[in-house]
Amino acid sequence: MAIQMNIAITALLLLFTSIPIVECTDIDVVANFGAVADGQTDLSQPLMNAWKEACASPEPVNIVIPEGTYLLSEATLNGPCQAPISLQLRGTLMAPEDPTVFKEPTWVSISHVDSLRMFGGGVFDGQGATAWGQNNCAKNKNCVKLPINIRFLDVKNSLIQDITTKDSKQFHVNVLGCSNITFQSFTVSAPEESLNTDGIHIGRSDGVYILDSKIETGDDCVSLGDGSNNVKVQGVTCGPGHGISIGSLGKYKNEEPISGVFVTQCTLANTMNGVRIKTWPASQPGSATDIHFEDITMDNVGNPILVDQEYCPWNQCDLSVPSRVQLSKLSFKNIRGTSKTQIAVKLICSSGLPCDEVELADIDLTYNGPEGPAISQCSNVHPALSGVQNPAACSSQPTGEAAP
Repeated sequence: MAIQMNIAITALLLLFTSIPIVECTDIDVVANFGAVADGQTDLSQPLMNAWKEACASPEPVNIVIPEGTYLLSEATLNGPCQAPISLQLRGTLMAPEDPTVFKEPTWVSISHVDSLRMFGGGVFDGQGATAWGQNNCAKNKNCVKLPINIRFLDVKNSLIQDITTKDSKQFHVNVLGCSNITFQSFTVSAPEESLNTDGIHIGRSDGVYILDSKIETGDDCVSLGDGSNNVKVQGVTCGPGHGISIGSLGKYKNEEPISGVFVTQCTLANTMNGVRIKTWPASQPGSATDIHFEDITMDNVGNPILVDQEYCPWNQCDLSVPSRVQLSKLSFKNIRGTSKTQIAVKLICSSGLPCDEVELADIDLTYNGPEGPAISQCSNVHPALSGVQNPAACSSQPTGEAAP
C-alpha cells in the first residue's frame, strides 16, 4: 500500500511541475486603465477592461494590480482566452461590507480559463465580519446565500501562488469543474467564529493540489464534495477550523464518486476535528474510495481520526436508516499528537454498507482529560492493523457492538 501511495504522489507532483511559467507582457490597471488605489474608487471596470484586453491577446499577458488598497464591488473574469493569462495581485482588494449589494453569491469569479497564473503576495479581503451573524443556511433551507470570495469554474492547468484570502462572507475558495489546478503557498485567514467559511472547497474536479499552505478559518480548512478525484493536500497547516474533511456525502441525488485523495505531511492545531470523512444516514447512493491520510501531526485536536456515516447536524435526517455511501480503501498512517476528546479514533461506518479495506498504521494519539486515557471506537468496520496502536484499535464500541 505504501509503495502504491508513493507512486501515486509522484505522479501528482509530475502533473504539478508540468504547469508552465511563461513570459508575459505586463499591463497595469493603474497606469493603463485608470484604477485608483484609494479604497473608495471601484476597481471593477478597470479590471474588467484589462481582463478583456489580456484575454483577447494572442500572446500571454500579465495583469498587474500594484500595491495599495482597492475597492472591488465584484469581478466576473470569463474565458476562454487566446493565450495563457496571469493576474499579479500586489495590493489588497476590499469587498463591499454589505452582503445585500451582491446580485450573485460570488465576489470574484474566474471561469473557462486554461493556463491561468495568479500570484504576487496580494490579498482578497471579503470584509465578512458583519455577514457571519446572518449565515443561517445550516438551519434554514431558504436562506440567502452569502458571497464566496473566489470561485474557480472550469479552470485548467493553472497555478494560484502566494495569495491570501481573508474574512470571506462564506467559503473562501470554491473549485468546481476544474482540472490540474494548484494552490501553493496559499493563505486563508479568518477567525474561529466565522460561520461556514470553508478554506478551499472542491467539487467535481480532477487534479487539485494544495501545497505548503496555511489555513485559519471557522469551518473546514479543506473540504471535498462529490466528484473530487486525484486531490493532493500536502504541507498544509490547519487551525483554527473544523479540520480536513471528505463530505458530507449522500445528501443529494446523482452525486459523483470520490477517488484518489492523498492528505500528507499536514499539521492540525486546535481544530474541532482532525481528518474526517462524513456521510449522511438515509442517504442517496454514492461512493468514496482510495483515500489516504499519512504523516499528520495533531495538536490539541478534537476527533483526530473520524469516519462518521451518521453525520446529522441539526437533526435533519433519519438516523434509523443507514447511509448508502460505500467507503473503501481508506488508510490512516503515522498520525500522532494530542487529542482534546477522549475518543481519539472513531470509525462509525454504515450498517448497510460497512467500510471495506480500512488500514490503521502507527497511530499515536494521547489524551490527558479527566475521563482517562484516549480510546478508539469502531462500528461496522474491521481495520487492518500494523505498527503502534495508541489508543488500542477499536478498544471501545458503541452500545450493542462487538469488538472485531
